[in-house]
Amino acid sequence: MPAAEPSSPGPARRRALWAYAAIAAIVGALVLLFAWTAGGLSPGRLTPARMTDAIEATSTTPFPGFRRAHAKGICVAGHFEGHPAGRALSRAAVFDNARTPVLGRLSIGGGSPYGLDAQARVRSMALVLDGADGSQWRMAMNSFPFFGAASIETFLEQTRASAPDPATGKPDPERMAAFAARHPEAQRFAAWAKAAPWSDSFANTQYNGIHAYRFVDAAGESRWVRWSMRPQAPFVEMDAAQREVAERDYLQDELRARLARGPLRWDMVVTLAGPEDDTRDPTTPWPAAREQVSVGTLVLTQAQDQATGACRDLNFDPTIVPPGVALSDDPILAARAAVYAQSFDRREREIARGADVTGVAPPDAAR
Repeated sequence: MPAAEPSSPGPARRRALWAYAAIAAIVGALVLLFAWTAGGLSPGRLTPARMTDAIEATSTTPFPGFRRAHAKGICVAGHFEGHPAGRALSRAAVFDNARTPVLGRLSIGGGSPYGLDAQARVRSMALVLDGADGSQWRMAMNSFPFFGAASIETFLEQTRASAPDPATGKPDPERMAAFAARHPEAQRFAAWAKAAPWSDSFANTQYNGIHAYRFVDAAGESRWVRWSMRPQAPFVEMDAAQREVAERDYLQDELRARLARGPLRWDMVVTLAGPEDDTRDPTTPWPAAREQVSVGTLVLTQAQDQATGACRDLNFDPTIVPPGVALSDDPILAARAAVYAQSFDRREREIARGADVTGVAPPDAAR
């Protein structure tokens, strides 16, 4: 007798085969995604890991367990008070409540946790606002009013140009000048850094969110905005002579002294974009004549060393936003989130392996 024909799989078996195929496809996609993220599919492609490597290379000494940029900072806490004008522009929960808890970090630029506070040109404010609806809003703002690189590739080039020369331990001026000559936005940033006055405190510094976001109100209407935290403390300039003699932890010590006298406040002011304003380019400020609206007040009441504070293990990813706030297509914004995640993963692994993050300066550290 001829061999019997193999029976066709029944419905149950067919469903199982489809399920296995779907699982295999998902696993394969994840493998490809991880390989793409690591640069395995295109070795020459810029990845978060390569960008983070370049940032690490700007420091002559590695500091395991610390942030790769803005390594020196202080944890802060307080609350955010929403204003009615904020509710009119966005349905984010923080504008609906009198007080929203805030955790944050004030920091200086640079990769050393032992840097000189008064010598750092860039200061930063990072915040996490925990909405009553369970949402989170994470912000990462800086004292500069616009970014100095128009693309992540340009930022990589800039980062590599500012890496220290092994012979001198300092960036090569010719290499930096050559980079600036190729990029007008870098020239504008350098002009700001040279001419803008330095404040004498974290508390009277304005912190700017240089990226555009979309505010969406309860009716679904939206407006493009940029925001800044504008201090209620009056601005006082700190000149070069004062910066030269200031102690290493001047800004942190001065902040603690102010907080001992009472809370510190910043007004959150949003600038509304005009129809011709570019929402993808953080290197171009919007005109000063654009409408500005105060949407809330940040109140800081306490500070704590970052080694033991709640901010140490927070990733202040500026793409984490609540309902009522949406991201723009700014490529620098997306790149920041990816690099923040890479840096966070590295330092958390280092801390788990026992890295010293006490923040106590070694004997040979600058004053």
